Amino acid sequence: GRDETKKLKRCTACKLVHYCSVKCQKEHRPQHKRACEKRATELRDEILFRQPASSNCGDCPICCLPLPLDPKNCRLTGCCSKTVCHGC
Repeated sequence: GRDETKKLKRCTACKLVHYCSVKCQKEHRPQHKRACEKRATELRDEILFRQPASSNCGDCPICCLPLPLDPKNCRLTGCCSKTVCHGC
């Protein structure tokens, strides 16, 4: 039932497979590895391509991704006074 699925741990890379324990996850890893890496790459690509092509704010000088339009999601560095995204 639903209580049983709450106890299961999801693969953090692909988010497709659930495991009852770390031991089961380690035992299943050889069979799961190739599909997991493929799906994890797809998830990273989806996140990357969801980013806007560019914004009028420019790009973060550290990670080169477009700066968010919302200024609350950026910060001004004290050393060089450049605006960087919160991830950097």
